Amino acid sequence: MTQPSASGAHAAAAPPPPPEDTSTGQLVGQLTEQISRLVRDETRLAQAEVTQKAKRLGVGAGLFGGAGLFGFFGLAALITTAVLLLDLVLPAWAAALVVTAVLFLIAGVLALLGRKDVQEATPPVPTEAIASTKADIATVKESVRR
Repeated sequence: MTQPSASGAHAAAAPPPPPEDTSTGQLVGQLTEQISRLVRDETRLAQAEVTQKAKRLGVGAGLFGGAGLFGFFGLAALITTAVLLLDLVLPAWAAALVVTAVLFLIAGVLALLGRKDVQEATPPVPTEAIASTKADIATVKESVRR
């Protein structure tokens, strides 16, 4: 082990010896250090993946909310159109019908976009991290067999 110098800095560690000159204890130490680094890296990858999927899920839910709002406005405009149709005093019902169609079209587009984002974000599990971990385990098992 290296000793800290008076300034508090540590001396650089010597490069590891070639594998044929390495003791079993050193190999176990290297393995332990590599496994802990691998676990930390995989944990960070899983956390980043879940965060990204959660954000996408939030955007999709927001788009669904927008679709509901525009659907509500479309229904209100449709009701207004029906009232104006019954009134028939002015041809204002045609304008209200156009507004209704546009609002329902917007609601449909938002619903389709929201549905796509929610489907891409679910299930919120870190599939890439899991696949990477499985590959790492397979590599370690293959190395042990040699």
